[in-house]
Amino acid sequence: MRIYHLRHASDRPDWAAVCSHVKGLGFDHLLVSPPTDELERLAGPLARECGRAGLALLADLDPPAEAGPDAWAEAALAGLGAGLAGLRVLQPSRLDGRAWAGMIAHMHERHPDASFLAWTPGLSRQQLLDLADSGFDHVFSSLPWWDFRSDWLVEERARLREVAPVIAPVYMPEGRARRDDEQRALRWLWTAAFLGDGWLVQEGLEELAGAAALQEINRWVAQDASGTARIRGLTGPLSPVTALARLDAQASLLLVNPRDDEAVPVDARQAGARLPGSYTLSADAAASLPERLPPAGWLLLPLEQSRPVLMPTGVKAWRRKGVAEALAAPRIAIERVTPLVDDGAFAVKRSVGEAVEVQADIFMDGHAKLSACLLWRAVDEPNWRRVPMALVDNHRWSATFHPDRLGMHCYAVQAWRDDWLSYRDGLAKRVAAGQDVALDVEEGRMLIARYRDRIQDELPDMANTLASMLHRIGNPRSTMTPVPRKKSLLTGATPETGARDLPPAASEQIELLLSELWSSIMHEVPVRPFETTTPSHPLVVERREARYASWYELFPRSQAPEPGRHGSFRDVIARLPYIRRMGFDVLYMPPIHPIGMTNRKGRNNALKAEPDDPGSPYAIGSEDGGHDAVHPLLGSIEDFQELVSAAQAEHLEVALDFAIQCSPDHPWLKAHPEWFDWRPDGSLRYAENPPKRYEDIVNPEFYASSELAPGKAGLWKALRDVVLFWVSQGVRVFRVDNPHTKPLPFWQWLIAEVQGAHPDVIFLSEAFTHPKLMYRLGKLGFSQSYTYFTWRHGKHELTEYLLEVSRPPVSDYFRPHFFVNTPDINPHFLQESGRAGFLIRAALAATTSGLWGMYSGFELCEAAAIPGKEEYLDSEKYQLRHWDWDRPGNIAQAIASLNHIRRINPALQIQQGLEFHRVDNERILFFTRSTPERDNVVLVAISLDPHARQQGWLELPVAEWGLSGRPVPLHDLLGDQYFTARDAWRQVELTPDQPFLIWRLSAGTEA
Repeated sequence: MRIYHLRHASDRPDWAAVCSHVKGLGFDHLLVSPPTDELERLAGPLARECGRAGLALLADLDPPAEAGPDAWAEAALAGLGAGLAGLRVLQPSRLDGRAWAGMIAHMHERHPDASFLAWTPGLSRQQLLDLADSGFDHVFSSLPWWDFRSDWLVEERARLREVAPVIAPVYMPEGRARRDDEQRALRWLWTAAFLGDGWLVQEGLEELAGAAALQEINRWVAQDASGTARIRGLTGPLSPVTALARLDAQASLLLVNPRDDEAVPVDARQAGARLPGSYTLSADAAASLPERLPPAGWLLLPLEQSRPVLMPTGVKAWRRKGVAEALAAPRIAIERVTPLVDDGAFAVKRSVGEAVEVQADIFMDGHAKLSACLLWRAVDEPNWRRVPMALVDNHRWSATFHPDRLGMHCYAVQAWRDDWLSYRDGLAKRVAAGQDVALDVEEGRMLIARYRDRIQDELPDMANTLASMLHRIGNPRSTMTPVPRKKSLLTGATPETGARDLPPAASEQIELLLSELWSSIMHEVPVRPFETTTPSHPLVVERREARYASWYELFPRSQAPEPGRHGSFRDVIARLPYIRRMGFDVLYMPPIHPIGMTNRKGRNNALKAEPDDPGSPYAIGSEDGGHDAVHPLLGSIEDFQELVSAAQAEHLEVALDFAIQCSPDHPWLKAHPEWFDWRPDGSLRYAENPPKRYEDIVNPEFYASSELAPGKAGLWKALRDVVLFWVSQGVRVFRVDNPHTKPLPFWQWLIAEVQGAHPDVIFLSEAFTHPKLMYRLGKLGFSQSYTYFTWRHGKHELTEYLLEVSRPPVSDYFRPHFFVNTPDINPHFLQESGRAGFLIRAALAATTSGLWGMYSGFELCEAAAIPGKEEYLDSEKYQLRHWDWDRPGNIAQAIASLNHIRRINPALQIQQGLEFHRVDNERILFFTRSTPERDNVVLVAISLDPHARQQGWLELPVAEWGLSGRPVPLHDLLGDQYFTARDAWRQVELTPDQPFLIWRLSAGTEA
C-alpha cells in the first residue's frame, strides 16, 4: 500500500484535482481524517473522485472514548457503505482482539474487499499479541520517532510482522527536520520506503522533497507488493553509519547517516561482511560507494546473490578428490600437534636429555578405540623409535621422549584403529552385564587368526605366539567371510552359514581374552587398520650450555695489570681465576682481529684518532690480516690456543664475536672487490644508521645487481669458512654482531652448514630489533638471543615480558639471554641507581633465565656515562682502560653467590617453569622457578626500588605444592638458613643493601 494522507479533508474544494495530484505522485491509496460524524457525508463524493483517479479511499476511524463496539461497527459500516475501501483504526487497543476479530469478520461479510489498518505505535508487546488474530490487514511502525541509529525499530518490525504486514509512516516530528530541509526529508522518505511493506506519507512532503522524488520512491515501493520482505540491521549503535539490508525479490542495502551536522565515513567492507546468506554488493555498486555520507545522507544499493564457485568435474581440483582417492584418504584425524614452530617450517629447540613432550588431538568417526605412538629419530638413523602415547583427556594424546644425541632430529605422530582394544572393551562390558559371550569369544578367535595370517611370512616368531594363543582358546569355528544363504534347487532347504553351533564360553577363555598379557602381545602386532602418520617435524638438539650458562665479557686489550700497556691473551689467562671465582661459565671477547688504520676512530668515538688510539675492534682487517687473524698486540694464534686451553682448565669456555664488518683496509677489499658496495664515484659505501655514519667500517654486500653477482657465493662461503676456522681453533660459541642487518637466508644456510658438521657449536644473536625479526632469527637457528630485558624495569612490563619468553610457543624456538649491560649499552637505570641497582639487575637476570651475562665493570658498579646517552664514558670500544678489580663497593661476591645458587638449582637452569605470585607491594616482584618434575622449587623476591626500603607480604603458593594448612619448610639460599613458614603469608623486608631474597622449598628433614 502506498498511502497519501490528507489530514484536513473537509477543507478541500476541488477533490478531482487533489486525487489527480495524489495519483500523479505514484500513490494508490488516499487517507483522510474527517471527524467521525462527518465520515459518511464525505466518503461518498470523495470515493467517487478517487475511483475516477484510480485511487482507493481510506479514512480514520476514531469514535469517542465512551463508544462501545456497536458504535465502532456502526461508524465503520457507514463509511464502507458510502464507498470507503478501508479504515485506519487509530486506537485499536480500546477493544480486545476477540472483539476486533468478530467485528472485522462481520464487516467482511458485507464488504469482503475492505482493508483494516491498525495504528500500532505506542502499543505494548502484550497489546500487539492481542491483535495477532484479530483480522487487521496492516499495522504501522514507529518510524517517526526513530533516531536512525538504535536497533529497536528493526526489533519492533519483527514483532509487528507477527500481526500483519507493516506500513512505515512518514510524519516529520517536531525538531527532527526543518520544513526547508530537502536532504532530511529524503532521508525519512527513503528509510520509510525501505523499512515498510508499504508506506504512508503526510501531505505536503512533495513540496519539500520534490514531486519527482516521491514518484521515484513509489516506483521502487511498487516493485514488491508481497509484504514478505525481511529487514536485517547490520551495524551496532556506535557505528558512524547505520546499515540495513532488505531481503526480498529486489534485495537491497540502505546506508544512512544518523547525524544532521557532519559527514561520516562509509565502511563498505564492514557492511558487505555482515550481509546474511550469500548476498553481496555488485561490483558496480561497490565501486560507486563514496568515502563519506553527507549530513543526513543516505544511499540505496542493490544486492545480488554471490556467484558460487563450482568445482569442475573430471578434473582434479583443489580439495576435490575422486572416490578412489577419498577411500584412501586418512580416516583418523591428527590435529594440533605440539610443539611445532610455524607448522613445522622451523625446528623446535631442546638440549640433550631434555624432555620433549609431544601432544596431539587424535580422533575418528564412530566408537572404535584408537592407539597412537610418537615416532622419533636422529636424522642419520634409518629407523623410528616408538613411544606409546597416552590419552590425556578430550581426545588429547601425549608422549615424551628424551633425545640423547646432538644435532637434527625429527618426530611424528602415528595413530590407528585398535581392533583388539575395541574388541576387549566390548567383551568386558558384555561380561559385566551377564550376557552370553559365546559369539564374542568366537570373534576373538577370528581376530587373532586374522592377525596371525597377516604377519605369517614377515614375522614368523610373532605369528607362532599368536598360534599358541589360539591353541589355548581354540581355533575359529567360523569361516573368515560370510557364506551366502541360498536355498537348494533340489530340496529347497537353506544350507548352514560359515558359522557352526558355538559352545558356551569358558571362564578360562574369557580371562585370557581380557588379560593384560594378551593385550600387550596384540598391541605389538604390526597390524594397524587405518594407520595415519603426520609429516615429520624438525627438532634441533643442542648441548645444555645452549640453555644454561653465565657469560662474562671483557676486552683483552684492557687486561694488562699495569696502566697504559696493551693487554694480551696471556694477560687474559691471568684473569681467568678471578672470572671463575665469580662463577661464570663462558668468557666472551669482542673481535680479536687486526684493526684498520683508515678512518680509525679516537676516544669516545671521535672522528680523528690520536697516534696511540687503538681504534674500534669492530673495524676488522688490516695488512696484518682479516677475520681469520689475531691482532698482533694480543699475541699469536698459538697464544690464543693457549688461552682456550687455560680457560678449559678453569672450566670456562671461550666465545668469540663474529662481526661481519670490515675496515677499508681489510684484505678482502683488494682480493674480492665484488663483495662490497661501491658508489658511482668509486668510493666505498660506509656502514651507517642515518644520521650516524661509521667511516671506519664497510659492510660486505650479500646480494648484488651487477654483473659480478655470481661471485657473491664466494662471500657466503668465505664467511662460513671464518667460523669453521675458529671452530678448528677450539671455539664452539659465537656471539654474532647485528645479525638482523644481514640476510635471513644467509644465517639459515650458515648455521646449518656449521652445525651440520659441528652440532656442538652455539650461536648467540645480538639483534636489538623488533620482536618479530628477533624471533625469526631464533627460528632460523640461533641458539640464544639478546633481548629487551635490558629495558624492562617496571613490575608489569617485567612480568609480561618474562612470561612471554618463558612459555610456548616462544620458548620452543627462542632462548632469551639476559645481558645486564654491554659495551654499547649503559642503561639509564644503572646510571641512576647506584650499587643497589646493579644488585637488582643481576638478581633479575640470574634468576629469571637460564642464560645471563655481564660486561666487565658491572661487578665494579661502573656507570660513568656520556651525558644524556646510554653509552659509557671513555668506552673500551675506543681506548684502553685499566681497572681496579678490588674497587670498594664492588658486588663480585654477590655475583658469585648468584651463580653458585644457579649451579645447584636445576630450576634456574631452564627457560620454563616461571610463575608470578601475589605480593601486596607493587615495588616487589615475587615469583617461583620450578623444574617440570617439581623436585626443585626456588622462590625469589626482588625489590624494584634501588633507593628505599620496601616491605611486603608474600603469598606462598601452598595449594600448588599440596601444602595447604601445613607447615612449609624453606631454605634461605643466601644465608644458608632453614626455617618453616606456618601459613601462606610471609612478610619480607628488602633494602638497598640487600634488595633480593632467594629461598628454596626443602624436604623439611634438614638439620
